[in-house]
Amino acid sequence: MDAILNIVNAVNSVLWDWVLLFLLCGTGIYFTFRLKFIQVRKFGAGFKKLFGGFSLKGKKNKDGGMTSFQSFATAIAAQVGTGNLAGAAAAMISGGPGAIFWMWVSAFFGMATIYVEATLAQKYRRLDENGSIVGGPVYYITAVFQGKFGKVLAAIFSVLVMIALGFTGNMVQSNSIGEAFQSTFSSFGITWQVGGVNMIPVIVGIAVAIFAFLIFVGGVGRIASVTEKIVPIMACFYILGALIVIFANITQVPHAFAQIFVGAFSPKAALGAAVGIGIQKAVRFGVSRGLFSNEAGMGSTPHAHAIAKVKRPGDQGLVAMTSVFIDTFVILTMTALVILVTGVLPDGINGLYSGIDLTQAGFSQVFGSFGSVFIAICSLFFAFSTIIGWYFFGEANIRYLFGKKAVKVYAVIVSLLVIVGCFLKVDLVWALSDCFNGLMVIPNLIALLALSGVAAKMMKDYEHETRLESPKIPKKKKMKSQ
Repeated sequence: MDAILNIVNAVNSVLWDWVLLFLLCGTGIYFTFRLKFIQVRKFGAGFKKLFGGFSLKGKKNKDGGMTSFQSFATAIAAQVGTGNLAGAAAAMISGGPGAIFWMWVSAFFGMATIYVEATLAQKYRRLDENGSIVGGPVYYITAVFQGKFGKVLAAIFSVLVMIALGFTGNMVQSNSIGEAFQSTFSSFGITWQVGGVNMIPVIVGIAVAIFAFLIFVGGVGRIASVTEKIVPIMACFYILGALIVIFANITQVPHAFAQIFVGAFSPKAALGAAVGIGIQKAVRFGVSRGLFSNEAGMGSTPHAHAIAKVKRPGDQGLVAMTSVFIDTFVILTMTALVILVTGVLPDGINGLYSGIDLTQAGFSQVFGSFGSVFIAICSLFFAFSTIIGWYFFGEANIRYLFGKKAVKVYAVIVSLLVIVGCFLKVDLVWALSDCFNGLMVIPNLIALLALSGVAAKMMKDYEHETRLESPKIPKKKKMKSQ
């Protein structure tokens, strides 16, 4: 395991410290200027589109499509996972509080990138042989790169999605669930070992795998039905708990934000000269964990946005932008503030906590022993929803490569790996996920940049059409003076 971890870390150091750091942020910056800061100009419109279609019981679509809110819920189910609980904590342990600032930066520019992903996924979606709507990056990759190169690039992307999300990614989710429950039971002095193996993560992993499999085999309809209900409830539940902790330490909030901004450019000043964290680490872990959390530019969420039933592609593009904002600027920031205002971060940097343990420690400062229970429950729902979303993204690519017959086999493999993920060393699981997540970004961004002209024209046409449809308020005639 240690030998494999060293090899994967070596690959990640090149991939994340250099290649993707510039490629991801550069693409986001490019689209931000090309689309004239659409994430700022259309911020309010995006939330109007989102809440205008809000429902906990959407319509069932026989053609495999989803309502706009169901697509949003499926996308954010994948985005709001352990990256918001364990990932935020891990980023600060490795990169200091300044890593949160760089998460914000990458998310801001990522909002423009995900707008392009969603609109292009809508434009190039199609009907399969059964009359069901299908879409995702493979379709806009083959559209812009016709011929053998496009097919090869799309196939590479599909394989990477299956590995990055369905396999290693879902092992990360189950790993965090198992770790959270093991830590919770241990805090109450409850242990259960058989042959040196801790059985608590095993039981939890088996239960999660069974429930997940039952949803997998229900197809798009069941996935949409589950996500549209579970996402709003779990988000509100976590935010409420985090706000209680933050308000209990309200006097520490200004200092927490100061640590984030100072740590972004001078980690030693924020944490003390003895801490060996530099700016490069803050940027590296902020961007990588930020991608793992909001997935902008990764090519995952377009699978959900592609099948949304909307009037125009731009409508779903605006909804997609809101998912990044909610994921990073709201939920992830809540986790960061809980950790900072409770003062538990130094213990994480000194090796006393890792990942989700640090988040549990923060909540336990206010909730006591219930803090670990609270995070275990949140971790279960966050990670479970991500497992469902990532399976759906992987399934779309299984259908593309191997057809409908391979779907059930894929569902079984993913379910088994959910159980296996509970046993693996957490460092190796995260490293593998970072690696494959990074690799799948490259073919997706190549296609997005090649289609930047199409995306810009679609945005102009969309804004022109919506302006024409806007109700014109008649001007009041001036009254002549008598």
